[in-house]
Amino acid sequence: MALKSFVLIIAILSVVTSISHASDPSPLQDFCVAVNDSMTTVFVNGKFCKNPMDVTADDFFRPGLNMAGNTSNQLGSAVTAVNVNNLAGLNTLGISLARIDFAPYGLNPPHTHPRGTEVLALFEGTLYVGFVLSNPGPNMKNKLFTKILHPGDVFVFPVGLIHFQFNVGKTNAVAFAGLSSQNPGVITIANAVFGSDPPISDDVLAKAFQIDKKVVDYLQSQFWWDNN
Repeated sequence: MALKSFVLIIAILSVVTSISHASDPSPLQDFCVAVNDSMTTVFVNGKFCKNPMDVTADDFFRPGLNMAGNTSNQLGSAVTAVNVNNLAGLNTLGISLARIDFAPYGLNPPHTHPRGTEVLALFEGTLYVGFVLSNPGPNMKNKLFTKILHPGDVFVFPVGLIHFQFNVGKTNAVAFAGLSSQNPGVITIANAVFGSDPPISDDVLAKAFQIDKKVVDYLQSQFWWDNN
């Protein structure tokens, strides 16, 4: 009888545990709006899977990361991403990669990856890197974590947090980043805030940044470079 009770308890705990750990799948793009009409064109959270019988080694292969990105832009940096959009074999695997090239004093500006943690390894040059924590309690400031990286150093940027990399050296810098999503996404803060289409109301931005509307208009008139 005691054994039956023990087995029953284990069974109940197993069910409860499985329920408590259940969750919706993580989003793999910015949104996936539901439709009620089953005849409407179908979209999925991620990519459709290829028939396994048609898969080849080329589906898991992408050359070119030995080639430097073009850093001759106003930021002095270039991101070469390898994700599910250009390497189909990454679908459902939850990882992606990027090469980041920096000209002297080049910047990968403050940005976030809404769907992935980033781990960055520096191969050449010297980088000043950092990330900012999410909003703290009242009357507290967002804490900044920074580090100077040298070749061989590794730094982690937690998922969703604003972060940046800045080449503080007089020579080029090269880093490789791994991300915990097949499509981590990127939101470049300045571009999103001042370069959106249509523009965010200058009343909103003037109050949010506590600046004059003329400053907002000036910033919105600039060309915001996308280094990805």
